[in-house]
Amino acid sequence: MKLKRVVVTGLGALTPIGNNIEEYWDGLVNGKSGAAPITHFDAAKFKTRFACEVKNFNVEDFIHRKEARKMDKFTQFAMVVADEAIINSKLDVENVDPDRVGVIWGCGIGGIDTFEQEVVAYALGDGTPKFNPFFIPKMIADIAPGHISMKYGFRGPNFTTVSACASSANAIIDALNYIRLGHADVIVTGGSEASVTGAAMGGFNALHALSQNNENPSMASRPFDKDRDGFVMGEGGGALILEEYEHAVARGAKIYCEVAGGGLSADAYHLTAPHPEGLGATKVMQNCLQNAGLVPEDVDAINMHGTSTPLGDVAELKAVQKVFGEHAYNLNINSTKSMTGHLLGAAGAIEAIASVLAMEHGMVPPTINHTVLDENIDPKLNLTINKAQKRDIKVAMSNTFGFGGHNACVLFKKLEA
Repeated sequence: MKLKRVVVTGLGALTPIGNNIEEYWDGLVNGKSGAAPITHFDAAKFKTRFACEVKNFNVEDFIHRKEARKMDKFTQFAMVVADEAIINSKLDVENVDPDRVGVIWGCGIGGIDTFEQEVVAYALGDGTPKFNPFFIPKMIADIAPGHISMKYGFRGPNFTTVSACASSANAIIDALNYIRLGHADVIVTGGSEASVTGAAMGGFNALHALSQNNENPSMASRPFDKDRDGFVMGEGGGALILEEYEHAVARGAKIYCEVAGGGLSADAYHLTAPHPEGLGATKVMQNCLQNAGLVPEDVDAINMHGTSTPLGDVAELKAVQKVFGEHAYNLNINSTKSMTGHLLGAAGAIEAIASVLAMEHGMVPPTINHTVLDENIDPKLNLTINKAQKRDIKVAMSNTFGFGGHNACVLFKKLEA
């Protein structure tokens, strides 16, 4: 069976450094930090009192108040970015075959804000269960693609992938494969997360996973830097319209690039820590290259998972050097988490979008906040430090890894006729 070609025809983003695709790209190339003191709740007693929140966002600018009240914030984010991506793609939703359009979404945690509010209210009450009737439909992680499909009447494949921080990269790979195999013509994919809450921040603090640089939040996310001390929590979402190539050409769609392939692997090592030698990361990149029919020398740029954790950054770069050998020194390597923070289940989506936009504009966004290189990192690697670099990118790789040892890798390439 000959696999169908899959292309990207639409993008949507809502991030800590920009509330749409144009703003997001501007923030990326200009090295903007999204980190600032937390405003969503009183964090005065928390070890970490800052995060990368979405700013100047009023849901009622996008969704009617009555409908918005039925959604957790992660679903609201999903609706906003899906709408932008569909509009950006110029997909004629009235005339497309709804049975051939699906929604495959990624989310690591789901409606934790809703869960926290409802359970706290119950715990502080007299024991009488007085839960919101929308408590469960707001909380469950699968609900975002359900809302998107109901708004547009899309009746194709519809589900959520949950693999911690790899969730939305998994969703993109699933969407790629469903179209490749002929099960759909178009899939709205991506991910969203809204985890700047007391429970989430407290939980990640208990794991010693978050930076505690409260004195200088904008410098806290510093991948590859000797003084990095953990990741910075982020929120938001990203959406991509994946479309079968002939379907896109027939309707005259703008094609950003081709989705060349996707790879998956597991560390099979530890609940939260990566394998110290990057074994799972090595395998996922090898799997992705094989799936795409490409060789290491074809790749020009890698947007790393690069969370700014002491163990993760070093292990991932070890894996890059194992996979790419001497070609590793020819790559532009970066981590956009230095600007956006870590959006958990939405990270793969917004970072895939960053790779697509870098290819389109011929510009690699920087890894900001860098002062002194970790002595365990090869200084000959080009980590795109502190300033964007021009580059004609023909093939771009995006890595995303999650707690539990879940690894996902996606490759994008400039379209060949």
